[in-house]
Amino acid sequence: MISYEKFGLKEVINASGRMTILGVSKVSEKVLEAQRFGGEHFFEMSDLMVQTGKYLADLLKTEDAQIVSSASAGIAQSVAAIIGEGSLYHVYHPYTAKITKREIIIPKGHNVDYGTPVEVMIQQGGGKVVEAGYANMCSANHLEMMVTAETAAILYIKSHHTVQKSMLSVEEAVEVAQRHGLPLIIDAAAEEDLFSYIQAGADLVIYSGAKAIEGPSAGLIIGKQQYVEWVRLQSKGIGRSMKIGKDNVLGFTQAVEDYLAHGSESGKAMKQRLAPFISAVNQIPALEAKIVQDGAGRDIYRASVKALEKKSARQIITELKEENPAIYTREYQANNGIIEFDIRSVNEQEMEKIVQRLLEIME
Repeated sequence: MISYEKFGLKEVINASGRMTILGVSKVSEKVLEAQRFGGEHFFEMSDLMVQTGKYLADLLKTEDAQIVSSASAGIAQSVAAIIGEGSLYHVYHPYTAKITKREIIIPKGHNVDYGTPVEVMIQQGGGKVVEAGYANMCSANHLEMMVTAETAAILYIKSHHTVQKSMLSVEEAVEVAQRHGLPLIIDAAAEEDLFSYIQAGADLVIYSGAKAIEGPSAGLIIGKQQYVEWVRLQSKGIGRSMKIGKDNVLGFTQAVEDYLAHGSESGKAMKQRLAPFISAVNQIPALEAKIVQDGAGRDIYRASVKALEKKSARQIITELKEENPAIYTREYQANNGIIEFDIRSVNEQEMEKIVQRLLEIME
């Protein structure tokens, strides 16, 4: 019998969002059924990857798709695919000096640490990182001036982790890439729109399976058929150490199907669920709560709680984690005295537990 107690683990209330450090998200019964089918049967794995890719490509109105183990693996394998251009020699010797066209241009403000630096994944794929622009600004001109004969691709990171102000748009990056005949890779790991980036002209787009889509641990690469075939070839090279199991392949495929049919919780619904939580927190002395929208403009709303006195935001965050259940929050604004609560994976009873714990901490 599986339980927290069996392994001496704390229960966790995840008010931080779809975060890798907490296992990202929960999966539905239909996804579990698909995983169970995968776990109980055998497949010709190469055929499974091709056929599930074809099935997802049809759903997502793109040329081809490949399921990988994670969005991070998707970055590394996409970079390797573009550099190798289908060469079997490159697959077996991914870091060979015989191939010199390895530069991957990325806006400087996009070279962030999301749990590991983006540049680590680029380098793992055999790419050489070339930053364009500055930490607080990157225009199409900044991107274009870094293009050389050694440029293999442009990488654009669509994420709340990246610098948002004074950054070129996806459409501008597409124009630069097309003007120079370069593939554009977009890492859209936590994004909810599975269509717009391909429609905008990106060549490869990478998603996390366990974030917005709420599937099992997986990643998805969609885009131009030739490029996706080159990605698939990486299973004989660096992709071997990043392989995904048959259970998660089928579970993730079901998750995409469900996501397209039902979508995710709307911002309006989040605000409605947040209202009583905000009201309750505002009754606690030295705390001030309000509803805020996601910093990257997504249709996600959270509770923003400001610590006014007595204890700092960092102290409160630490104490929330100490007991059982451990309560995890978003800590990005802690240096400004603010704690954010993401309720997408939090139910009403858990919100009541959070309010009670805050009351105990502040008293």
